[in-house]
Amino acid sequence: MPALALDPNNRVLVLATRLLLLAGAVFLWWLGTSQQWLSPFFFGDPLGVAQRIVTWFASGSIFIHLYTTLIETLLAFAIGTILGLGCGLWLALNPFLAVVTDPFIKAFNSMPRLIFAPIFALWFGLGIWSKIALGVTLVFFVVFFNVFQGVREVSPAVLSNTRMLGASSRQLMRHVYMPSAMSWVFSSLHNAVGIAFVGSVVGEYLGSEKGVGYLILLAEGVFDINSVIAGILLLTVFALVLDTTVSLFEDHFMRWRPVAGQTVAASA
Repeated sequence: MPALALDPNNRVLVLATRLLLLAGAVFLWWLGTSQQWLSPFFFGDPLGVAQRIVTWFASGSIFIHLYTTLIETLLAFAIGTILGLGCGLWLALNPFLAVVTDPFIKAFNSMPRLIFAPIFALWFGLGIWSKIALGVTLVFFVVFFNVFQGVREVSPAVLSNTRMLGASSRQLMRHVYMPSAMSWVFSSLHNAVGIAFVGSVVGEYLGSEKGVGYLILLAEGVFDINSVIAGILLLTVFALVLDTTVSLFEDHFMRWRPVAGQTVAASA
């Protein structure tokens, strides 16, 4: 008997399956804690977590923390992406500089950037800029290496033919290098969003007066696992929203990219 074939392009079916999986996971969590299979002290209580989130929003106390973390994440994401894109293009188009700076870039990339968090706190204080600086160092290399590789992957035949048609350096950048790099850029931005959150939250852990990471740290100090899980869920939702936003921009700017199977169907 053939297996049931499910259409992965059916958005309603995909969404319903996702919601079913989420509901099933929450139900198992609730069942485990209510039956004392899992200790609520260590694993929290779904109802308690939901109540804590509602209380935060009802009182309005959460908004200043969400705003702080969101601003830190967005600025780290934007600055790190711009720097990574610019440096990646610059070095990819300058082979001599790429060879000269290669050991320095690899050395800095091999360092665990989280150790710079206390240094940034000394340089920029306990405000948002120390968290932004940490996030930038995390986002930068993700974007940089993807852009660098994307430009280097441009076909020499395409470059030669474009130059033979009289394309200037600016036209090469616009019509050849940038389209090649953009595919790699957007693939890296999905990872960069989560990494920017990591930089912001870790920075808030080490020293801050506001932010969701600071809120989670306070909850951990008094063993309030429901508040810890509630804060983690809020961060997860924000990360998903930003990742969805990146996907929307990707769909808009990458409309020229053929859909999977389109080339095969055209050739057939």
